[in-house]
Amino acid sequence: MENLPNIVILATGGTIAGIAGSTTVTVGYTAAAITVETLIEMVPEIETIANISGQQVVQISSQDMNNDIWLALGKRVNELLSEPDIDGVVITHGTDTMEETAYYLHLVVSSEKPVVLVGAMRPSTAMSADGPNNLYNAVVLAGSSNARRKGVLVVMNDTIYSAREVTKLSTFLTDAFQAPGSGALGYIQSNVAHFYKEPMGLHTIKSKFYTDDISELPIVDIAYGYANVTRAAIDAFAAHGSQGIIYAGTGNGSLTEEVAEALIEARRNGIIVVRSTRVGSGLVARNGEANDDELDFIVSHTLNPQKARVLLLLALTQTTDTKEIQQMFYDY
Repeated sequence: MENLPNIVILATGGTIAGIAGSTTVTVGYTAAAITVETLIEMVPEIETIANISGQQVVQISSQDMNNDIWLALGKRVNELLSEPDIDGVVITHGTDTMEETAYYLHLVVSSEKPVVLVGAMRPSTAMSADGPNNLYNAVVLAGSSNARRKGVLVVMNDTIYSAREVTKLSTFLTDAFQAPGSGALGYIQSNVAHFYKEPMGLHTIKSKFYTDDISELPIVDIAYGYANVTRAAIDAFAAHGSQGIIYAGTGNGSLTEEVAEALIEARRNGIIVVRSTRVGSGLVARNGEANDDELDFIVSHTLNPQKARVLLLLALTQTTDTKEIQQMFYDY
């Protein structure tokens, strides 16, 4: 229809495309079972707010998301948004790794047009399925002029989040997604996207990363801190060929003596080391729990471990200079 935005829905699977044998089953369902065409048919109301087309990129549970799919997805989004008659893109995605895919696209998409990721906490067959309303809101958001130049967005439970800040904090609640420390960017109400703040950090058209320039992503792993932690995971990652290790330390990214020794050895062997935190929010202070300047470590600043991994993946496609990479963590 004329005067309606042209929105492409790229489907990747996930719970929003999941089915179960009963309307009361909300766990133990089959994810990624229905196609993008069926998803669109289940929400016929979206045809009244946008001209919709759909493409099935992959059909997976999002725990199986990988670098190759990210590279292909980023390139496809850039291709679509370069077309003058496409106004925005919606990506349906499993919630388990949605924040990581969203942040990756936040860094590699080179367009002012809206890109919105959306999922569901309940399968499509549930009596209280949240997917249809979430998808409808995603189309509203992708077609909104207010969403331009905001970077990649996530909309869940009527709430708009920046890809940089959003994280999943519940295994089952429909308001599982939050942005600790910074809060939501806005809300969807009565078919209108209301924004109350701007996203933090560089993104999309101001980002120096461009997915078409990248053919392969490096190996970056995350090691987790806990009481009585040993160096075993760090040594295993190093032996496996890791080019970067994110350490999700306790508190302010603190290190035990054994872990510090392992990370120092890894850094001497050329592996980039980033101190992050398992806490879930807050700023990891440089030279706070370790002498990062002396050890040539990087701190994740306000990025959680999984987001820090995404940024380091892209940073390592351009440089191994730790000072440059540290500045990226402050800028992005």
